Amino acid sequence: MTLLPDVPDVATLYPITVRWSDMDAYAHVNNVQYLRFFEEARVYAFKHWFGQERDLINEGMLVVSQAIDYLLPLEFAYAPARVAVWCCDVGAASFELGYAVAGPEGDDTVYARGRVTLVAYDLDVQRPRRLGEAERAALQAVSGERPVLRGDRVRG
Repeated sequence: MTLLPDVPDVATLYPITVRWSDMDAYAHVNNVQYLRFFEEARVYAFKHWFGQERDLINEGMLVVSQAIDYLLPLEFAYAPARVAVWCCDVGAASFELGYAVAGPEGDDTVYARGRVTLVAYDLDVQRPRRLGEAERAALQAVSGERPVLRGDRVRG
């Protein structure tokens, strides 16, 4: 269970090291680094969710879209930040992951939220493939609410 606000209980938290070189001129984590945090958490999540003997990354998985809301500036700390990741939608060949970037242990502030859509991809024939039943079941086991981002709001 996570203790982060607006993060489903099925989410998994991964410690992600924030490097000094991740900082920008304002002494905050640079915006592009959040995509790297998402990627690193996703690599760990895939091993955790799909097992050590099955690596979706080697089988073929492509990022097709990403969206991030930067909520507060994250500053450097010697302790790792924490990235929560969970599945929030499963389609025939694609799925969407939700993310929340929090501070080090003891700092449950969510500094950024995001979503990433991925497609299962057959590397041999260079085209999307359908998710298998085992993949769908693993993703359903870690499925929770889709994080709401600023771009989701209906403009009047």
